[in-house]
Amino acid sequence: MRQAMANAEVGDDVYGEDPTTTELEERTAALLGHQAGLFCPSGSMANMLGVWSLVPVGGEILCDQRAHIVRAEMGAHAVLNGITMRTWAPTSGVSGIAQTSDIAELIATGCGPYLVETAAIAIENTHNFGGGTIHPIEMLRASHRLCRATGIGMHLDGARLWNAHRATGVSMAEYGSLFDTVSVCYSKGMGAPVGSVLVSSTERIARARVQRKRLGGGMRQSGILAAAALYALDHGIDRLADDHANAKLLAEQIAVAAPGAVDPEEVATNIVVIDSGEQPAAELVMAARGQGLLISKVGSHQLRAVTHLGVDTEACRWAGAIIGGLLAS
Repeated sequence: MRQAMANAEVGDDVYGEDPTTTELEERTAALLGHQAGLFCPSGSMANMLGVWSLVPVGGEILCDQRAHIVRAEMGAHAVLNGITMRTWAPTSGVSGIAQTSDIAELIATGCGPYLVETAAIAIENTHNFGGGTIHPIEMLRASHRLCRATGIGMHLDGARLWNAHRATGVSMAEYGSLFDTVSVCYSKGMGAPVGSVLVSSTERIARARVQRKRLGGGMRQSGILAAAALYALDHGIDRLADDHANAKLLAEQIAVAAPGAVDPEEVATNIVVIDSGEQPAAELVMAARGQGLLISKVGSHQLRAVTHLGVDTEACRWAGAIIGGLLAS
């Protein structure tokens, strides 16, 4: 990947003259069943641009109560774009996974000058804080029909859509074509150092390109970064199965020592959410760090571990033993 970056042909992408960036945008759009793409320095910016293109100032977008756009993007949609959010609590019984009825109950259109109008919904697939869970394609199709019937837009936060594709066999295009805008991340499991791509219609991407510049996201010789993403596209998708297997192994190791902390059967992809029980998650994070293991706190009594190409099977077995031991102590 670093050799590909060093050899990248570059130009000035602010002027649309970087051939490597253009190739990445075109290939990603085609893969997801859309007309055009836009390379962004982060997934948060790609989500911001996608939502901005669908929701007017003063309008609202609906999403899950633990969605990345509402929890982990620093309120940017409201602060910078004047967009409000309302959230659903999923009733499917699977962490982070909505039913179409959850969405239907919240949609507000034709309200006149009294209520905020719903302009779009956002779905996250896989669901980060849900533990890498996957929205079933049947649910996404039903939600597509609902949104088309009510005239509202659909944004897919597909930062880890690659993982959903690898786990289910559903094509990227089948997922992507159900949505008006889709963001996918080339870092995380795909292993590139930086970058996400937003895909949509040619007209919407042209508008988003201008807005990206307003946000400070116009990049010059971005082909150096795009080359890494292209390498990931060519070499990174199949190996995601290794991450999924390692995540399940990690969960199994934890469950041996602390059976109530995690159910390995619920590990769908590469994220393991762990219940710390009566122990504060922050204390466990510090204790794990003392043994050389870095793990995230995502709630007062919740930890999150993510497998990726930087950790192998033995590392996951070792990490699982450490976490399980701390939980059991």
